[in-house]
Amino acid sequence: MKKTKGSLEFMSKKATRREMLKYTGLFMGSTVLGDGLLSSAKSFAGESLASAASPSVPRTYVNNPLKKIDIFCHILPEKYLSAFKKKSREISRANETKNIAVTDINMRLRLMDRYPDVLQVISLGLPPVESLLSPADAVELSKIANDELAELVAKYPDKFIGAVACLPLNDMDAALKEADRAISQLKLKGVQITTTINGETLNSKKFWPLYEKMADYDLPMWIHPISTKTLHEPLFGWLYETASAMRYLVGSGIFYEYPDIKFITHHCGSMIPTVANRIQWMFSFGPQIGPKIRKPLDHFRKFYNDTALYGNTSGLMNSYNFFGADRLLFGTDAPLGPEFGLTSETIRSIERMDIPDSDKEKIFVQNAVKLLRTAI
Repeated sequence: MKKTKGSLEFMSKKATRREMLKYTGLFMGSTVLGDGLLSSAKSFAGESLASAASPSVPRTYVNNPLKKIDIFCHILPEKYLSAFKKKSREISRANETKNIAVTDINMRLRLMDRYPDVLQVISLGLPPVESLLSPADAVELSKIANDELAELVAKYPDKFIGAVACLPLNDMDAALKEADRAISQLKLKGVQITTTINGETLNSKKFWPLYEKMADYDLPMWIHPISTKTLHEPLFGWLYETASAMRYLVGSGIFYEYPDIKFITHHCGSMIPTVANRIQWMFSFGPQIGPKIRKPLDHFRKFYNDTALYGNTSGLMNSYNFFGADRLLFGTDAPLGPEFGLTSETIRSIERMDIPDSDKEKIFVQNAVKLLRTAI
């Protein structure tokens, strides 16, 4: 059998365990696993996809009739990825391009069949267009991406409940126009930004016209962490970058200017809940980049946050206690990581939370329905 990356045959029993591990994301270099998760992933990799399609899962919320909305899922659709490669071969070095479920829609749909109760909100995987392309090329690729994302949502409504727009953030005038087109014409559910944008922090006044526009639309901005030249690693670096981005936004006074503006952080608000007391007493000692923030914790609690902590219930409880049930959104980081996204582990970690069932339903679906202004 010819083992091609784009072939479903590649995922059969004849593929070696090492090959299976590679394509479940363990060799992507972006995830560090404990012994338990590694064993789970190795076990999964030794099975055929057919047997994995119908797992015997006793947990209440796994394959439960209650629909769930996975708020932070990554994709590099075919036409977009092909066009990007023609502009810059650097994208082929990105970890996301090495995961077949990110780049092959047929593989992704087949994997999603394991969780018929989960609807995904899809956003582009890294790298952002502005990091590798000229402004003109970034504008072109953003339009290709958003058209293709809208096509996928329309074609597979039982899989994708919405998509997040890509913007050419190295050309702000074009970015604002594309945000209008993506939301008004293509009906995308918000836009994605990164923790820094070509080295600029998110408090930069350059980005405030976008914030104003999204506040007017009353739709969210997804904040994806990205490495910087000084901190170029995703394990702890991305946690720092996310917390730093939140600090710059709070310090800018954005929540004074737009009290109801909506940002979604990846990985459950990073370290903010853990260092809340330090923020309370130390925030004013940092550089003042905007107006005086009298109650900084109230501002930090305005962020929405996904649950992509890879099955860590204690971490989720920490974020729940800080942000509250209304600010947490079911999100798995799918299809990255072992088992193409740790979906069942994330569901079970929420199920184990010592909170009312009504709050679990908020996290799984109700908060996303309100935030995206959609219906299921």
